[in-house]
Amino acid sequence: MSTLLEKRLGISGVIDQRAELRPNWSEADLQLVFRTAYDQVFGRQRVYALDRFNSAEALLRNGSINVRQFVQILAKSELYKELFFYSNSQIRCIELNYKHLLGRAPYDASEIAYHVDLYTSQGYDTDIDSYIYSPEYDSAFGDNVVPYYRGFQSIPGMKTVGFNRMFEVYRGSGNSDNAQIGGKNSRLRTRVLLNASNWVRPPVSPTNSSLDFLGEHTLRGTAQSEGDRVYRIEAVQGGTGSVAPLRRSRRIYTVPFNRLSATFQEIHQQGGKIISILPT
Repeated sequence: MSTLLEKRLGISGVIDQRAELRPNWSEADLQLVFRTAYDQVFGRQRVYALDRFNSAEALLRNGSINVRQFVQILAKSELYKELFFYSNSQIRCIELNYKHLLGRAPYDASEIAYHVDLYTSQGYDTDIDSYIYSPEYDSAFGDNVVPYYRGFQSIPGMKTVGFNRMFEVYRGSGNSDNAQIGGKNSRLRTRVLLNASNWVRPPVSPTNSSLDFLGEHTLRGTAQSEGDRVYRIEAVQGGTGSVAPLRRSRRIYTVPFNRLSATFQEIHQQGGKIISILPT
């Protein structure tokens, strides 16, 4: 990728940018890790994190925790929940977790469904741990590297759609995750459910105002609106009881777009697990 193209797409400042706390680190190294972690996890809202994690900083400074655990503390904090969890739809929150903790966008519906199911069945903390203690995190960052944006380059196991999807969740280092065009809605839900790629959209600017926002309510090249679409949800009902295993059965739900979230909740309340979500 050329330097000119990187600048046009607004990603020149994040290519190959990483912070690592190596043995025999200096105070400058530690401060860089703190700043980079706040930038990665909180984005533009990092200003709210300053002076709120003094105890966690002290633990990292004295070696009681590593960089991975420091990131874990930030992602489980009440501040992170206030900024990205309580105020957003569940799918939008999952998109941001992938962005902040794994440095990429979710690839397909199975990744979304996995985290919806995990949060519903085991709670917020377990879901956050599933990112931070995943084999992918191990391979990409390990214990001592702050997560960084990897989705703009070829990475092991990356799907082709990952590059385009990354541009929908990353809109520049000066862009707020909570103040983008599209508000609190998911940026990827429609394309993910359709198993379709996203368009790469350079950042909008006063000199490039012709770049319109293609949000989740617009599908270029088709006359069918999102609200008219119907989705097929396959779920497994039943599970393992405390005395004897219960028979598990598959069930198919066919629902319109505006019933997706409610149907997700119904399935999980009944002890089910979503296997796939596909447009009909």
